[in-house]
Amino acid sequence: MKTSKEIHALCLSLPGAEQTFPFGEQVAVYKVGGKLFALVPTDEASVQFSVKCDPDEAILLREQYPSVTPGYHLNKRHWNSVLVDGSIPASELEEFIEASYQLIVARLPRAVRSAFDLPQR
Repeated sequence: MKTSKEIHALCLSLPGAEQTFPFGEQVAVYKVGGKLFALVPTDEASVQFSVKCDPDEAILLREQYPSVTPGYHLNKRHWNSVLVDGSIPASELEEFIEASYQLIVARLPRAVRSAFDLPQR
């Protein structure tokens, strides 16, 4: 996963995911069940994204990777922004997005999860 297109494709491939543009065409906002799980700029010049994290995990990732920083214009306790610069393996980048998605799905009401055919708790 090295391009913005690959990041957008991964986000949209997750069950029940939808793409919106509430902040303008510059940032794609990905939601599941109406809840935000990723923000991805549409500008190809700098490949990056922001994802929700467990607060303790967010700190650990920032300490481990210089390209992971507190979420830009987001709650810095729960959100990380990730610069895709080759310093983090693609498989881990995918895990960041999927973990954010799972964090949101776990908190959705059962009826919403079943409507999207999402995993049940």
